[in-house]
Parts: sequence; structure tokens; C-alpha cells
Amino acid sequence: MLPCALLVIALLLQPLCLFYTRMVMAHTASQAARVLATRKSSTSNDTLRAYCLRRLRAIPNLEIFHEGGEDGWEVSFEGSEADHQVCVTVKGFARPLPLLGLVSALLVSDGQSIDLQVQAQETLRPTWLEGSYDSWVSIWS
Repeated sequence: MLPCALLVIALLLQPLCLFYTRMVMAHTASQAARVLATRKSSTSNDTLRAYCLRRLRAIPNLEIFHEGGEDGWEVSFEGSEADHQVCVTVKGFARPLPLLGLVSALLVSDGQSIDLQVQAQETLRPTWLEGSYDSWVSIWS
């Protein structure tokens, strides 16, 4: 009975690790999209990338969660004020446990690691809203 229980725990371990990693990645992407949507023009993408990497440190640096450390994360930013929409994509990789056998072979795209990708979009303001922030503030001044 004990070997069966340990096998079940081992099989549940990988999905739980991947779920935690994706959860932190999604939260990071959504927070970065909010920052990107409200940032000042002086804020660089390097500063935003550092912001994302600091949040991604919540993921343990173990291969079953994420492999590659801080250099293993790919963070991309798209959109601007003119587009009225921004998008943040966070991508990483995790190594499957050898216990999963055929199941991990189905999940693995390159034969070695599982691709994890999360994308978050934020709308800066509705398209029907006319004028700029300055014109709206001038009404109340």
C-alpha cells in the first residue's frame, strides 16, 4: 500500500508544481500589464523587466518549477498609448519529473522541457472616450 501511495503523490507533484508556476507567472504578467498601462514615458523596459523578475523570484529555482534561473525567463512588452492596449508575455521552461514517463513525453515539446507561457492584456482606456487625460482634468480645475 505504501508504494502505491508514494507513486500517487509523485504523480500529483508535477502538475501541482506547474500550476504554482503558472499562477505566479499570470499574476506577474497582469501586474506588469497594469504598470505598463499607467507608466510614465521615462520608465524603460529594463526597469519593467526587473520588476517582473523580482516578482518571479517567488518561484523556487528548481527544475520541476522552472529551469534557468533569472536568465531563463523571457518577458516581452507590446503596445503603447496610441494602441489603447498593452500586452505582457512571460515565458519559461520546466523540466518534467522522470516518473511521469509517457505522460511527460506528451507534455514536452522539445524532448527536454515543458513550455510555460502566460499572456496578460490591459486596455488603457475605452475607445469611445474622447479627449486626453489633461482635458478631463481641466474640467475639474
